[in-house]
Order: sequence, then C-alpha cells, then structure tokens
Amino acid sequence: MAVMPKTVTPPRGMRDFLPAEKARRERALAVIRETYRVHGFDEIETPVVEDSERLHAGLGGDNEKLAFAVMKRGLTAEDLEAAAASGDSLALADLGLRFDLTVPLARFYASNRGNLPPVFRAVQIAPVWRAERPQKGRYRQFMQCDIDIIGEAGPVAELELLQATLATLDALGLAGCSIRLNDRRILQGLLGSWGVDDPALRERALITLDKLDKIGATGVADELATLGIDRPGIVDEIAELAAADWTIADGGAPAWLDAEAFGDLRALRDALPGASVAFDPTLVRGMGYYTGTIFEIAHPDRGYSLGGGGRYDHMIGRFLGQEVPACGFSIGFERIVDLVELGGEGTHDDVVLVHDRDVDPAVLVGLKSQLVAAGSRVRLERRVKNTRALLERVAADGFSRFAFVSAGLTDAAELEFRPLD
Repeated sequence: MAVMPKTVTPPRGMRDFLPAEKARRERALAVIRETYRVHGFDEIETPVVEDSERLHAGLGGDNEKLAFAVMKRGLTAEDLEAAAASGDSLALADLGLRFDLTVPLARFYASNRGNLPPVFRAVQIAPVWRAERPQKGRYRQFMQCDIDIIGEAGPVAELELLQATLATLDALGLAGCSIRLNDRRILQGLLGSWGVDDPALRERALITLDKLDKIGATGVADELATLGIDRPGIVDEIAELAAADWTIADGGAPAWLDAEAFGDLRALRDALPGASVAFDPTLVRGMGYYTGTIFEIAHPDRGYSLGGGGRYDHMIGRFLGQEVPACGFSIGFERIVDLVELGGEGTHDDVVLVHDRDVDPAVLVGLKSQLVAAGSRVRLERRVKNTRALLERVAADGFSRFAFVSAGLTDAAELEFRPLD
C-alpha cells in the first residue's frame, strides 16, 4: 500500500499558482517584456545553475550566503567527513542555483561577447532562488525582471534604464513613480569624512546606513559606534543627511560631497523632465559591486521600493580579464504584480461548452475544433446538478460565455451562447 506523505504543501518559501493567478502574472510579464522590447532591449536566457566558484566569487554580497548548493555526484563518505572536519561545506558542491540575474549576466557576456553588439541591452526575466527565512513578502523562489546595458560608460545608460523602467510601470498602471538617486563615490566620500578607510569596515558601515529608514538616526549612530565609528554630533549629521536634497551644494558643498558625482546626478535629473527625481545621500543599495550611480524607484501610495539598480563597472572584468562598463535595473515583480490591475481576464472569445453525458465525444471535439479555428478559447465541461456553481467557477477562470450541448448537435453555428455574468 502506498504511503502518503506527511504534507502536500510546497516547500517553505515557495508557492503554487492556480490558473487565474498564473494568467494574471503572465499578463503582467507580457506588458513588461513588450515595453522593454520597444525600448530596444533584447531578451536572453541563462541556466538556472552556475558554477559554485562563480556564485561565491565575492560579487553577490550577502546573497552568496543564501545560495542553494548542488552537491557533486559520486561523493564518498570520506568526502563528507573531510568537509565536516574542515567546515567547508562548499567543497561538496560544484554548482548552485542562481540567487540573482546579474552574476549570470556577467558570465553570459563574458562567454558570448563575440556574438553581441558593442553596446548590449539585455532583458532577463526568470526565477531566482535564495535560502531566505520565509516570511510575508519574502520567498525562497521568486521572479526577477532585469534590464542591463553593457558597454556604455556614459550617462545614456542610466537614462535609458530609468526611462524604460518608468514607461514599464506606467504601462502596468503604476504612473507617478518617483526616483531616488545617489552615487557610490558620494558614499565613499562621506565615510572618508568619518575616518573610515578600511574597505571591509566601509561595507559594514554602509549596511548600517542603509537601515536609516528602519531604525532612525540614533539607531544608525549607535550601530556605527559598535563598529568603532563614533564622533560628536554624528546623530545630527545623519539626520541632516536624511533631509538633504538638491540644494545641498547651495552656498558651499559639504567637504565630503564628490562634486563630479553630484554633477552627474544633477545632469540625470535634468535629462528626465517631468519625472520626480530626488537626491538621497543615504541611499546605499545592498550590493557591494556598485561603482557609481545607484537608484531606486517607488510609488507614492507604497512605503517601499518597487525596484532599483546602479552602475557596476568592475564585475564583468572579473570574468573577462578586462574592464567593461555596465549598468542595470531590476523591478520587484513580486511586489508589483500584486498592485496592478490588467484587463484580459475574459473576452468574447473565451467560451465554455457545457455538455450532457450522452453527447458523442467525437462530436464534442468536432465542435471544439470549429470554435478554435474561428479564434475562440474553448473549454469542455460536463453538465452537473449544480450548474450554477460550475458556471461561477469557469467565470472565475476568465471565461465570458457558455453554451449547452445536447445529443444530436453537430454544428457550432447552432450553439446558443449566453454571457457568464
């Protein structure tokens, strides 16, 4: 006798999608793909796994700690004992599930550069996996939607990314989004003014600064103090940073403000007329591979970011052996898809044939073929006692009309369709 599993739910942090939800997600993805396409981006696909060594090359920040490892085939007991003794569990893995799409893109470009244009505009829309602690809104498998421009060192890359992202959100019905800008050079200048010179300490300090909206200026100052970064008036200084805007340089810029970087940000703002663009010197973005401009985008009705990105000019050089400028933007699909309301749940071409039990199967498929050939989407449903419940179910699945089929009817033109209200 078969033994039933203890649970039939998906693995923790992963989800099933019923047909209506899957269809809604696909409609949103279709809008995203088409908008990016008309803005000149070409879609690519990469494997769901990458070499473990590449995934743990120091490019993915804290996400590297969340990578799912794929164990090597043919491991022996001695291999397991040696890994346990050394504490190096990665020695047992040669592959891992991708935790984002940027590292795979960098590898893709290094592998295929000879077949790509000098400036390559890429779209990659695919699931990624992270061994997160599952909680509301945080999953172990989720969809990412990335656009990247590789080979363009000038500001046109940032402008194209921001323009295409704003257009995509508009097409999804999320008009009125605002952009926050900062630059890693400005952040490095700020940390330098605090006497933080050690690269590792700088990254830890940035992680703390990134918590400003959650723990406030006092909380950030206290956490910085535990890192050894303590100075008189730092709480007020952090509070002033949180309130800074484009006027920060009026009457004399702070000594830590990188004038060139700030000028580049102002140029981006001026090149996006009509868009709401703010300067935020506390914007960090978590990934340590950013080298210049960083940005996030948000909707006025939501208290969280809908996406972000920045320039990462040194990543591809790790794979290719020479520097290649790169800049990218990722929208948070799992956050966005719950906000959008797209049409297409049902049209006049979505029909259901509710048939009696004694209707010849050959007749049923014949009627279905006639309707499909005419451009309809067709579902066959056997008539049941509770017809009302059946019709409510198919209406929820996106169908808009139905017809009863009884024995003897063979021509689709004779069907009498009624609306599914």
